[in-house]
Amino acid sequence: MTPDLALALLINRTTQEYGAHAPAYIAYRETTHVTAPSLGRSQEIDRGVVARNADGLAVMHDLPGGGQHIGPAFPIIPYFDPFSTYSFSYLANLKAIDITLRRGAPSTFPIPPPDTGADVVVPYVSFWDVSYAPDSRADRLHLLIAPTPRCGNCMYPSDVVEDPQTHLPAHIELRDDASDMVIDLDYQIVDGYWIITHGTFTATEHVLFTTFKVFAVINYDNFDFPTAPPPEAAALPPPSPPPTP
Repeated sequence: MTPDLALALLINRTTQEYGAHAPAYIAYRETTHVTAPSLGRSQEIDRGVVARNADGLAVMHDLPGGGQHIGPAFPIIPYFDPFSTYSFSYLANLKAIDITLRRGAPSTFPIPPPDTGADVVVPYVSFWDVSYAPDSRADRLHLLIAPTPRCGNCMYPSDVVEDPQTHLPAHIELRDDASDMVIDLDYQIVDGYWIITHGTFTATEHVLFTTFKVFAVINYDNFDFPTAPPPEAAALPPPSPPPTP
């Protein structure tokens, strides 16, 4: 199997799982350690979060016993498919790593049926150059991806590792083709949901006349998936757009 086809099949499996098992609400604890070594500074940001999956809005409480915030789930909602069509902007400093994430439509690659009139059919992804990593196996794919010129200043999944038990991604590294920003995401199945449990973020920041690199390590735990709105969700504004009856 060509690596392009292996990636396309993995993306299709992920899309199917992601769409079939979407939680209504996600409650979790998030702990973030932010450092800027060149400045000799660090910051801890810990929050309890209740997020509404439909629009990613959340009620966030600073831990322990701090203030309440309402806005996009911090730093990103853990129910996120990085193979989908998404967009985001970010702010990174020692007080916050805020990523405004707009999740879009999931991606599905059409797989051509067997063609008896052709000797061989070779699927390929024109905007990514996909190859197998040396440790890739049939039951545990490890794919390396580089952008082609058709990608053009894009975010792309540069490293993808499959979980041999679920055959869904266990690790995805995202890179920005236009900067040195790297986001690493680790996934697990928790209570039947494919979600982020750990992540890292690195990027070079330019503030006034200072340039420094920010590193963040993010952990998610204490998950709960309420099917009805939990009490904390009463503080959230109505979903926008409103759900169709």
